[in-house]
Amino acid sequence: MSDKILISAEDLAAGYEKPLIEHICFQLREGEIMSLIGPNGSGKSTILKTLCGFLRKHAGTVFIEENNEADISDSERARKIAVLLTERLRPDMMTCREVVETGRYPYTGRFGLLSGSDKAAVDEAVELVQMQDFADCDFSRVSDGQRQRVMLARAICQEPRILILDEPTSYLDIYHKIAFLEILKKLAAQKKPAVLVSMHELDMAEKISDYTVCVKNGEIFKSGKPEEIFRSDVICELFGISRELYTEYFS
Repeated sequence: MSDKILISAEDLAAGYEKPLIEHICFQLREGEIMSLIGPNGSGKSTILKTLCGFLRKHAGTVFIEENNEADISDSERARKIAVLLTERLRPDMMTCREVVETGRYPYTGRFGLLSGSDKAAVDEAVELVQMQDFADCDFSRVSDGQRQRVMLARAICQEPRILILDEPTSYLDIYHKIAFLEILKKLAAQKKPAVLVSMHELDMAEKISDYTVCVKNGEIFKSGKPEEIFRSDVICELFGISRELYTEYFS
């Protein structure tokens, strides 16, 4: 694992009109996957939206590689960070490949014309997520699992140093959840982006994560390696469930 830190937060406070969660601190290196877990409404999505610049931070500092994110231009941010949020994209009259191609817009001129290298990046992303069979299909007519692969390919061809995903497997059945996470692991291993992902599926988060952050009641409840987090005592306290219920349903 590389020692190069791609994104870090120091005493970050995130929220809307007022902070929802404070004192967020972490460092994430290239090729690492960090998962955010915690109850609904605890602030996982708010953290991710603040890190990618969609929400204004209330306090603290975010570093992108070695640079304060406040000093990074919008165009440079678009090249360094790719985002896949829970909101569903509904493009009109676009094929899956055309949706993927929009990931190259940070690199094209104002007319959005793709160069040979842009097209090569699109082809590589299409192949990596294994969407060749439906690349020319109407995006509005493919399945949820296929749409998520398209959106991941769109993020991949952006060639980001940092990939941020908010509950990317929420709409998927178990087969497509596993397939999506396997692609994500392969991407982290091959392309070496730092990956931040919020998840509800604890068993899958345990298997995919190099590091996990637990969010509860407006604070970082606990963080650490999977073996330190995915224990009955930690999970019971994080989600407010009894040991008996945990044992009955998860053991």
